[in-house]
Parts: sequence; structure tokens; C-alpha cells
Amino acid sequence: MTVDTIVKNQSGEKNKKEETGLKLANRKDENFGDWYSEVVVSAELIEHYDISGLYILRPSAVEIWETLQAFFDPEIKKMNVKNCYFPMFVLESHLKKQKDHYDSFSQEVALVTKSGESTMDIPLAIRPSSETIMYPYYSKWIRGHRDLPLKLNQWCNVVRWVIGDPTPFIRSREFLWQEGHSAFATEAEAHAEALEILELYRRIYEEYLAVPVIKGTKSEVDTFGGAVSTNTVEVFIPNTGRGIQGATAHCLGQKFAEKFEVNFEDDKREKTMVWQNSWGYSTRTIGTMVMVHGDDKGLVLPPKVASIQVIVIPVPYKDADTLGTNDACELTVKMLCESKIRAELDSRDNYSPERKYSEWEMKGVPLRIEIGPNDLANKQVSVVRRDNGAKMDIANADLVEEIKKLLINIQQNMFNVAKQKRDECIQVVHTWDEFVEALNQRKMILAPWCDEKVMELDVKERTESEIGAVQILCSPFDQPELLEGTKCFASDKHAKKWTYWGRSY
Repeated sequence: MTVDTIVKNQSGEKNKKEETGLKLANRKDENFGDWYSEVVVSAELIEHYDISGLYILRPSAVEIWETLQAFFDPEIKKMNVKNCYFPMFVLESHLKKQKDHYDSFSQEVALVTKSGESTMDIPLAIRPSSETIMYPYYSKWIRGHRDLPLKLNQWCNVVRWVIGDPTPFIRSREFLWQEGHSAFATEAEAHAEALEILELYRRIYEEYLAVPVIKGTKSEVDTFGGAVSTNTVEVFIPNTGRGIQGATAHCLGQKFAEKFEVNFEDDKREKTMVWQNSWGYSTRTIGTMVMVHGDDKGLVLPPKVASIQVIVIPVPYKDADTLGTNDACELTVKMLCESKIRAELDSRDNYSPERKYSEWEMKGVPLRIEIGPNDLANKQVSVVRRDNGAKMDIANADLVEEIKKLLINIQQNMFNVAKQKRDECIQVVHTWDEFVEALNQRKMILAPWCDEKVMELDVKERTESEIGAVQILCSPFDQPELLEGTKCFASDKHAKKWTYWGRSY
């Protein structure tokens, strides 16, 4: 065999490999960070931009975001929340008006200091959040109790110039979100809205993204700057042993109202301050979904947020009825689409079926339908599930109804599997030694807590390491029974509540 023949054969083998399969270089259980970074690019959710920490959201990611928006926006409108839009720039002096709020963002605020070659007289901050942009106008618009409640929301971007290594979706320097800002006459109204919004956030994660969450309250240390309290839906990533703050509803009390003079005359003609909330979820939702469901083949999409729920692929054989197979594929797509199932045909003839399988698995499409000559003869299709790889044949006459059932089943199964994995990581502890052992096993720790800020900071300091300190993830609304005499695991003082602990993104 000549050298030329060897080179030709090696080249052919390489091209065949490239044509028939797409594989990730990293494994989820072995190198989670690199695996995640590879998946979000390979599945065509993002493309890296020229500036570190900024990412191009590709159509697949935007379509997921639009699906969540299509659920959430009508729900808040039922609550009489109105959409608006405020400019993205804010005077630095306004940002500094509420000190606790400014301190929480001061290291991440991006400033515009020049216009062309000219230095600006007054630097402008790009919004990290819009409380200080919007509330001067709440002060202008609210005069009497008939002006309340005032409930506004905007779909926009924010910039937080994070320190350290950014992570796509999870911790990027610019991201998309919605931010709601409400003002009420009473504290009770504000509190009720915050809980109602948090329930919508739970539904986004659990009903759409198939990601289980825990509803609870953040600790004093991690309460949003300027808020009285922060309610959260908390996610846990078993592979890394880290929590993710999924979305938040902040009870601002009257702190911002005092600083920005958001006052009104009540029905007794007495002047008083409003009670306020701010609340938001972001494109972090997408990254969380990838982390929870993705596998070594790539992305795994819950059917509710998949822009393509079913991909149909013809499987030709030599001397077989190729035309008939293609016609059957087109008819299948037409039937599914007419029944409101999001289906597409991959009719590209420059890729092998195996190459197509790998590509659509990488992109996480929930169901794959294969149609070959045997399927054509038997009046059936071959169906493969992305979530568990199960294969089955479905008769053409039953196709639409069976596909609908499968999509519902996949959605529920993905949630059940994720919840089981999350629950298996929860460890109840009562002592410091048990806490340290559970932490080393990357558990989500549920422990009795004295609810003292100084002790929380002490725990953070004692657990600081190269991979970060432990923190309170949340105190769950659904509190287990706290027996009389129960001691705090860290201080040995009287425990006041149960609290989840862990490292966090």
C-alpha cells in the first residue's frame, strides 16, 4: 500500500467520523464546567462575543426566552401589571441615593464617561437594576390613594460587570430579564403580591423547564440591597453541589419610598409612604435548564420550551423507494403541525441519518421520528425519545395522539427525574461535624439555624476554600417541624428555623 493510499484512507475515515457523529469532548460527571461551556455553544444556544462575559443569544435561546415570556406576560397582566420601558442610563447620584442598594452593585456598575472624544461632565451608569431609575417618577405619578396600586413591568437588558470568570446565562455581564416594580397603600398588599409573583416563578421552572425549585426567603446577608426581605425560588445542581438563585421577589418596605419621596394622601387625607416590591427573572433560567437536564450527548429540552418538539428524518436504503419515504416524512410533518405539534423535516441529503441523529440529539429535540422502507411498508414510524433514549414503533393511524401523549410524558418524566436527583442530594444535619461531612459530599444541607447574621458570616469564613464558601441558600416556606430544644448546628444556640445551606453560583 502506497503512502498516498494510506493518507487517502485516513482522510476518508476522518471525514466519515465527522459526517456520522457529533460528540462532546467533555463529560458532565468528569468536568462539569467545561462540559457546560461546550454544550451551550455546540447546541447553538450562544456564540462567544469579542468582549469577555458578553454572549450572542442564538435563535434557539431566544425562542426559549420567548416561550417563557409568552406564559409570564399574560399572567402578570391578569394581576393588572402594565408593561413600560425606562431608559437604560441612570445618574450615578441617583444610584447612590439608597446606600444599601448602591453598595450591593457598586463593584459591578458600568459607567459611560466619554461621548466620542469628549469627556462627559456627568458620568452615566448603565442600569444594573431599575429601582433608582423608576422611583423618581413614581414620586411624580403617585399623589393620592386612588393612584395606587401602581404596578409596572419592563422587559429589558441590564449590565452587571461581574468580577471573575463569567458563565454564559448564569453569570454574564449583560443579560435579558423582566423587572417588575410595584407600589401599594398597605404592607399586606405588597406582601401578597410578592408571594403571588413567586408562585409564577415556580411555575416557570417546574411546569415549563421541568426544574424543581424550593420557595423560601434569603438570609439577611443575601437580601437584595435596600430590601427588607428577599423571597427566592432556589435550584440545586447535583453534579456540582451548588445552588442557583432562580428568581426573586424583593419586599422593599418603605426604604426606597423614603429616599425618593414616594408619598400619597390616604383616604383620611393623611400623608404617608407607599409600600414597594421589585421582582424579576432572567435568561439565567436557560442556563439552569441546561445544567439540570443536559447529558453527554448535549442539550435535553423539555417539550414545552422546545421550538422543535419532533424532528422527522428519512432513512433511505439502496434501491429502496426513496421518493415514497420522503413523501411519508412530509406527510408526517404536515399532520403533526396541523395538530399544533412543533415538527420539522430534516431532508438534507448531504448528511447521513446517523449524522442527523447526533446533531438533533445535541440540540435536545424531545422526539425523533425515523421513516425507512420497512416503516413505509408497515404503515408505521420509528420514534426515539431524547430524555431516556427509549425507542418504539407507532402506527400511522395513531401517530398524532401517541406523539401528544409522549410529549406530556417526557415533560413530566424530566421533572420527576430531576426532582429525584435533587432530593437524593438533600442531607439533614444537626451538628457541625455532620454539616462538614455533608458539605464534602456536595450535598444540599438542611440544618436547624439560630438566624443570627454574625453566625452566618462565621460559617462562611470557616468554610472558605478554593471552590468558595458555604452560604444560606434559603429558609424554606415549607418548614419541617422544629422540636422544642433543637439547637443550631453552628452556634449551639436555640434554633429558630430550618435553613438550606450550600455553595452557590
